[in-house]
Amino acid sequence: MLKEIADPPPLLFVRGNPELLSLPQIAIVGSRNPSSLGMETAAAFAKTLSQHGFVITSGLALGIDAASHQGALNAKGYTIAVAGTGLDRVYPARHIGLATEIVNTGAMVSEFPPGTLAKANHFPRRNRIISGLSQGLLVVEAAKQSGSLITARMALEQNREVFAIPGSIHNPLARGCNALIREGAKLVETTQDILEEFNQYIQQDEKISAFILQSTLDLEQQTLLNRVMFSPTSIDKLVEDTGTSVEVISSMLLILELSGYVEANAGGSYTRLK
Repeated sequence: MLKEIADPPPLLFVRGNPELLSLPQIAIVGSRNPSSLGMETAAAFAKTLSQHGFVITSGLALGIDAASHQGALNAKGYTIAVAGTGLDRVYPARHIGLATEIVNTGAMVSEFPPGTLAKANHFPRRNRIISGLSQGLLVVEAAKQSGSLITARMALEQNREVFAIPGSIHNPLARGCNALIREGAKLVETTQDILEEFNQYIQQDEKISAFILQSTLDLEQQTLLNRVMFSPTSIDKLVEDTGTSVEVISSMLLILELSGYVEANAGGSYTRLK
């Protein structure tokens, strides 16, 4: 999807699971200072969309971005955070815990090399990647001059579907969404309004089914699975990476093997299958 945009990044740095980048994604963006209802709405939409097989993509910003990432994580779904810095740092810093959780089960990506600090001009560049990776973009709350509207217009230029949740004419945080709807964005009241646009992706992409099944694993099992490579990975390496005992690792590997996620090799190593 990202190759289709006018100015794709020449490369992406990734922490976490790079396979998620090739799965169908819905981007969710909005105000950095949303209402409590906006936060709840973003989290609820992210949760339901992730349960239907979509990866939730956003920008790790305060407000709607954070609520969207957390909604996907709470559903044991998958989420991608696109950063405006190098991946050796987290911006805003208060999201270090959230970023760690995302890396453990999802992915963080950036076109900026390690060591790159947050700069104002990095975030519009980041936004084109958020929309470019995604099949569609949902704006939950946005003021009239919101940066989310820039992302939405980028999405339209990239020929992506744009969705917006309407609000009261008296609510300044709804004016951006209402303006988008006037300009042709699809008015959204439920996740079904989005799913009916993308039913083909859910029905036709077999890879999604494997990732939905994977969401039945608990957090520790998912974290361990993300550490097992598609080439032989030793138990010693897994113990070192996770800080977990050999006994616990062996027990979880047995569950993953019986579930068809990994295969045991001669010499005590394991290879990931899906």
